[in-house]
Amino acid sequence: MISLELLAPAKSLSVGIAAIDCGADAVYIAGPSFGARKDAGNSVEDIAQLCLYAHRYGAKVFAAVNTLVYEEEVDPVRRLALSLQAAGVDALIVQDMSLLALASAASPDVRPALHLPLHASTQCAILDAGRARQLAEAGFSRLILERQLSLEQIREIRRATAGSGVELEFFVHGALCVSYSGQCYLSEALCGRSANRGACVQACRSRYDVYDGQGKRLLHGKAVLSLKDLNLLARLGDLAAEGVTSFKVEGRLKNESYVRNVVTAYSQALDALVAARPDRYERASFGRVLSHFTPDVNRTFNRGYTGLYLDGRKGGWAAMDASKGMGGEAGRVRASGRDFVEVEPFRPEGGVPVVFAPGDGLSFVTRDGEVEGFRVDTVRVSGTAVRLGCRPPVGIGKGARLFRNLDVAFEKILAAKPSQRLLGVEVHWDCRPVAAELAASDVSQTWELELRARSEDGREAVLVRTLSAPLASNAARMRALLETQFSKTSGHYACRLLPVDDASVQALPLLPASTLNEFRRTLCEQIDREACHAKPLHHAHPTGQISCGDHSYKSNLSNSVAASACVPPSPSLEAFELRHQPDAELMRSRYCLRAELGLCPKYAPRGSSRPAASARPEVSASDFAGAHPLFLENNGSRLRLDFDCRRCEMVVRLVRPSE
Repeated sequence: MISLELLAPAKSLSVGIAAIDCGADAVYIAGPSFGARKDAGNSVEDIAQLCLYAHRYGAKVFAAVNTLVYEEEVDPVRRLALSLQAAGVDALIVQDMSLLALASAASPDVRPALHLPLHASTQCAILDAGRARQLAEAGFSRLILERQLSLEQIREIRRATAGSGVELEFFVHGALCVSYSGQCYLSEALCGRSANRGACVQACRSRYDVYDGQGKRLLHGKAVLSLKDLNLLARLGDLAAEGVTSFKVEGRLKNESYVRNVVTAYSQALDALVAARPDRYERASFGRVLSHFTPDVNRTFNRGYTGLYLDGRKGGWAAMDASKGMGGEAGRVRASGRDFVEVEPFRPEGGVPVVFAPGDGLSFVTRDGEVEGFRVDTVRVSGTAVRLGCRPPVGIGKGARLFRNLDVAFEKILAAKPSQRLLGVEVHWDCRPVAAELAASDVSQTWELELRARSEDGREAVLVRTLSAPLASNAARMRALLETQFSKTSGHYACRLLPVDDASVQALPLLPASTLNEFRRTLCEQIDREACHAKPLHHAHPTGQISCGDHSYKSNLSNSVAASACVPPSPSLEAFELRHQPDAELMRSRYCLRAELGLCPKYAPRGSSRPAASARPEVSASDFAGAHPLFLENNGSRLRLDFDCRRCEMVVRLVRPSE
């Protein structure tokens, strides 16, 4: 049986608990330092509380210690890792190879020992089967794959690592980095804030003017490096078929309502996959979720959605006009006045029209390509049109497409009542009179009671009592009371009475509901004294060394322990953060601006019978023909885009003032 894990982000203790309650099989969270999201740190004490909560359900907690580590930080990061281990985390997510060395059996003299499973962060740039094999052989227990992979490439990685038992994790939802993960140096080059150190300024979300080599401006003020958000909600079965067992939701900076909505949607999708293939799949933790709302990933923050490269195709990836997210389509403007906007609500195919509410946030793209927004004050419906009372922004006009980036009604639903997660407990009833013959129903007599309970994770409890009670004159009514009282919840347990033996139906003691409730609570308390029987994680044993081949700044070596763990050992520390190499690739990506615009010369070359047609009317195919570079300009910075057509990749470099 293959366990499938939904892995959710936890910005904080409360968000982590919400994710568990909504069905996450695991959460990932950062400690006070060394996390790749600098603004999402947490105390070790909070992480310990989250571990206690998650472990109730056999769910896991993974701590992200996934930044590069400088020489003077090797001891502090090891102390942090040990404190997280003591707090109860189940694995560490790491990028820096110093932690591989510190966790290896090759350091027996170092005590106390770090013995947690290590998960290779997506920052390790796991792009192909060769890299995956290196990390698996080094003793990583799980590989978090690069987002820009196809199903075929995932299949190749699974084949290459099948003998190691290493687990494969893949992002299925959330924000996307345009660069291969762990190899983006744009923020460091422009601002001295390293993405590999958790301080990315997200320069890829900025707006740029695009120029050709002759200085002609091709695009103005577009976020040409900004990608839409990932959404693989409908592709979980495809990923599972290729060996992915952990499905990761991005968002350690996202709020609780976002996490609750997205986690609920993906948990329900995984449940459906398991229900369709119960012979092959199971969930990686226990408990069923009682949710009061219907999840809809289109109604929380997003920049529009893409499946990225999963099917080996390109195009439709970019969020050029709204890098901060415009939300779902809401309607078209019919008219506007001094204090109103009249809208024709958007009706999705086969669905109902969008319903607006006071407080909604709406956005649109002006004729100049700028994104503007406004807040709805009042709503008045008139036939098929809706009049929104508001202060219309400059630039709004008839026919403008409106998007909703704040859905007040949905946010209220999400906040109204938390989801509840309950562990199933089956109770077996056996109660028989001591005397051979039963007395009249109004005469108390002695009964021997044995209750046996078993939780869904396999813990057991037994309650044996000798009690005095009269015979129930109405056995059917007593049986119904038993079923009612043993089908209630106690704490985070949901009990269910197994069918009562028909032979004993005519001989049930008359017991009050309060006594039955006491029995149920006692059984659950007994079960709760034992830790949940969690399903095990794969735990490989780090060797302390990893095959690296030729070293370059892309090896991200920033301390001597990591350098010595490499085979062959690196003679120097070449991390870009330590020394800015003049002609370094600041990004390399499968995303290609020319392909995004429908102007790729590889697939629609000059002279073909099917000439390329630009995806944007202001740009022609001739502007992008040939292999010459393009240039991006923003706020005094100038970047060069090179197109590696042989590998079908785009490269971003910094243009120096002297060039």
